[in-house]
Amino acid sequence: MAEKLVIVESPSKSKTIEKYLGKDYKVVASVGHIRDLATTGKYGLGVDVDNHFEPNYILISGKKKLVSELKKNVKEADKVYLATDPDREGEAISWHLKETLGIKDNNYERVLFHEITKDKVLEAFLSTRKIDEDLVHSQETRRILDRIIGFRLSKLMQSKTGGKSAGRVQSVALKLIVDREREIEAFIPEEYWTITALFDDFSAELFQYKNKKIELKTKDDVDSVLKSIDSTYTVINVEEKEKNKKGKAPFITSTLQQEASTKLGFTAKKTMSLAQKLYEGIDLGTETVGLITYMRTDSVRLSDEFVSSAQAYLFKEYGKEYVGYVKKSKKNENIQDAHEAIRPTSINRTPNEMKQYLTPDEYKLYRFIYTRALSSLMSDAKVRATSVILDNHEYQFKVNGQVLIFDGYLKLYADYEDSEDKILPEKLMSEKTFMTDDVESKQHFTSPPARYSEAKLIKELEDLGIGRPSTYATIVDTIKARGYVEVIDKKFKPTEIGIITTDKLQEGFSDFINVKYTAQMEHDLDEIAEGKEKSLEVLETFYEKFEPTVKKAFGEMEKVPPKETGETCPECGSPLVIRKGRYGEFTACSNYPECKYIKKELKEEKIIMDCPICKKGQIIEKKTKRGKIFYGCNNYPKCKVATWDIPTGDICKECGSLLVEKNSQVKCSNSECKTNEKNAKGE
Repeated sequence: MAEKLVIVESPSKSKTIEKYLGKDYKVVASVGHIRDLATTGKYGLGVDVDNHFEPNYILISGKKKLVSELKKNVKEADKVYLATDPDREGEAISWHLKETLGIKDNNYERVLFHEITKDKVLEAFLSTRKIDEDLVHSQETRRILDRIIGFRLSKLMQSKTGGKSAGRVQSVALKLIVDREREIEAFIPEEYWTITALFDDFSAELFQYKNKKIELKTKDDVDSVLKSIDSTYTVINVEEKEKNKKGKAPFITSTLQQEASTKLGFTAKKTMSLAQKLYEGIDLGTETVGLITYMRTDSVRLSDEFVSSAQAYLFKEYGKEYVGYVKKSKKNENIQDAHEAIRPTSINRTPNEMKQYLTPDEYKLYRFIYTRALSSLMSDAKVRATSVILDNHEYQFKVNGQVLIFDGYLKLYADYEDSEDKILPEKLMSEKTFMTDDVESKQHFTSPPARYSEAKLIKELEDLGIGRPSTYATIVDTIKARGYVEVIDKKFKPTEIGIITTDKLQEGFSDFINVKYTAQMEHDLDEIAEGKEKSLEVLETFYEKFEPTVKKAFGEMEKVPPKETGETCPECGSPLVIRKGRYGEFTACSNYPECKYIKKELKEEKIIMDCPICKKGQIIEKKTKRGKIFYGCNNYPKCKVATWDIPTGDICKECGSLLVEKNSQVKCSNSECKTNEKNAKGE
C-alpha cells in the first residue's frame, strides 16, 4: 500500500501520532513555520504596498534542508495530510507547506487534532477538509499589519527615542502600564478612620449612623463618635441567608495564564510551554498520549462526551449530591469558539496517576487544569452567611460571619480558592445586649491603583478585546525583553525609555496606538476569518492613513536628546551624555561628531588571586561576548593566561602552566600536558 504522509508542527507530536496510525502512515514535522516575509523591498517590509500588498515569502533561515526532505516525502507519498495546529496560525502553516512543497489540490487533506489521543486522532481522519482560505487570509493580514506597523514605527522610535521597537499590540499594552504609573504618581492619599468594638470572642465595626453610611475623615470625627457612645451595645437585627457559591468555568488560554501566575507563580511563557508539552504527548510507558486538549482557546465550552464521562466519574467517586451542571458562560463578541475549553483528554487519567510521568511543574499545571475542568461540573457549594447589627446611641456596628454547610465543588477546588469559615458565637443569635469598653480606632489612607501584574495585564487585554489567545504570552514577553518595563514585586513598572517611547507614539500615532483602534482591528481580522470582510480593503484603509502619518513624523517629530550625566568633556568642555550603542550604554561627548571623546568606564573586577605566572597581574573573572565566564590575567596582552576552570594558584611542575580545579580534581590547564595523562591513568 502506498505511503500516506502526515505533516504536523512538532517533532514530539509526530512520534506520538505515528504510533497511533500504524505502518501505512509516515508522520513528519515542519517544526513550526517554514516561510516568513522577506526583509527586502520598500522599507524592508517584504510586502509590495504599491501592488495590492503582495507578500514576498522566503524560507526561514535554517529550514532549507528540512524543506528538501519534506519535498522528497511529498513526492513519495500517495496522499498528504496537513495536520498543523487547529488555529489560524496552524491553518497558515498548512497553506505555506502546500505552496512551498508543491502539493496539488487533489492530493491533500487538512486534518485537525484538538486532542492527541488515539481515538481522537483516528476520528479526525474521518472528517478532513481543504485549507480554509479565509483563516489563511486573516492570519496573513495580521502578519502584514504587524510587519508594516512594527517595522515603520520601530525604525522611527530607534531614530527619535532610542527605543528598540514598537508594535500594533505591544505598544498598546505598554501604554496601559504607563497610564497606570501616571495614575499612581498623580494619586493623592485621603485619610480615613475605622472604629471597632472588641468583645470577648467577636468584634464589630462601625458602618452607619442613624441608618446612613458614616465616613470618618479625621481624628476629630472619631473623637466625636467615642464621646457619644457608651459600653452598652444592643442587637437590633440578625439576618441569616443561605447562599450558593458557583464553581469556576474551565480554563481558556487567558484564564489559565492568569491563574497559573497567581496560584502557581508561573509566567505566561512558562505556562504555555508546559501546556504545549501536555497537549503534544506524554510517555506513559505503555502509550504516549496528550493529557490535555488544545491550549489556545477562548471558549469555555465542553464536549458532551467529556461532560457525560465527568459526571459519571463524579457520581461514582463522590456521590449524586456532588454531580452538578454545565455552567452557562457570559456572551462575549470577541469569543471565536473554535475549540473547547482546556480540559483533560480523559477524566480517568487522574493527576495522582499521571504524577510519576511528569516533571514537578508539568504535574502542578496538569493537576490545576484537571481540577478546574472537573470542579466546573460539580454542585454549587452552600454557605450560611450571618449578619448581626448592634446599636449604640444610633451608631450601628456590624458583625459578619460565614459557615460552609456543603462543600460542593470546593471538595476538589479548595486548594486553589480562599474560603475560610468565620464562625460567630451562638450567643449572638440569642442574647440582646453586649458590654465592652474596649473600642479601637485606626487611621488609614486610601491606596493608589495597583500596578499591573502579568496576570492582571493579560486580563485587561482580554477584557478590552486586544490580542488573541495565541498572542498574550508573546506581548508580555516582548515588552519585558525590550527593556520597556521592569518587574518589581511581580508587577510591571515602566522604565524611562518605556515612558519616552509611549509618549512619542502618542504624540504622532494616537489614532493607531490606542485601545479602541486595536480592538477594532482584532474585530476586522475576525471578520476576514469568517469571510465577512476582504483582506485588501482592511489593508488599504489602514495604510492610506498610516503611511502619511509615519512620513510626517520622520520629518517633524523632535528627537529626544540624550540624557546628560552632569559631567563635562575633558577635551572640549561640552556636557557628557549617555548614548546607546550595539553593546549597551556608554558615556560620550554631546558635541559629537566634532568631538569624538568617549569615557572609559572602569569595570569592577572580580579578583580570584595574584597571577602565579607573570607575578605582576591578577587572575580575574572575565566574560566572553556571549556571557560565558572564564579566568584570565588582567595584565593581558603581556600575560596571556586564560582558562575556563577555576585556578588553584599553583603552577604545573611538568609544563609551567596553571593548575585548575575541575569536577573536584586538580589538573593542568594545558590540555596537552602529560600531567593530565598520568592523572587519567591513576599515576
